[in-house]
Amino acid sequence: MHLLHVIGSPRKRSASHQVANAFVETWKTKHADASVDELDVWSVDLPAFDGPVIDAKYAGLEGRPLDAEQAAAWQTVRALADRFRQADVILFSVPMWNFGIPYRLKHLIDVISQKDVLFTFDENGLNGTLGGRKVVTIAARGVQLGPDFPPDSYDFQTTYMAMWARMVGITDIQTISVEKTLFGPEADTESREAASAQARELASTM
Repeated sequence: MHLLHVIGSPRKRSASHQVANAFVETWKTKHADASVDELDVWSVDLPAFDGPVIDAKYAGLEGRPLDAEQAAAWQTVRALADRFRQADVILFSVPMWNFGIPYRLKHLIDVISQKDVLFTFDENGLNGTLGGRKVVTIAARGVQLGPDFPPDSYDFQTTYMAMWARMVGITDIQTISVEKTLFGPEADTESREAASAQARELASTM
């Protein structure tokens, strides 16, 4: 068994990171021979999606051979995507920024989500290539979604992550929310503890 933890927060003491660590610790206890790969979007070198990278994308879409520079650039994309293909479980720890996801996480997703890398398409539609894997999203929010911020109108965090998972062929999607982290130390601690308990319970079943 192999778990990929995609770290979306630059704060190592963040709620999303803390709850994700609770999941990882329990999962490792259950799978003694398991391995864990941490992909921190704030420290990994993400290629700018321009120049030879985007030229390589369109060369592939148009069926043209890649030149040496394009091939090297595209190999960087494939190397990042390989870390997702190697995983049985993909764990995202994601803070909510302006009701969406952090720009570095979006950057990673935009880089790896390519035709013939994580999906294909034909006359029948989009075909994801990561089927059979599981996705767990730890979603941290300073506020609480609800009457003031209805999820249908304001949640571009978990809905985006679920959309991406389905796009690449994953249908086993679990989400744990950590809310009200900006409502003072007591509310923050209570939310983190409750979500960590959920994370440990979920990890024990996977």
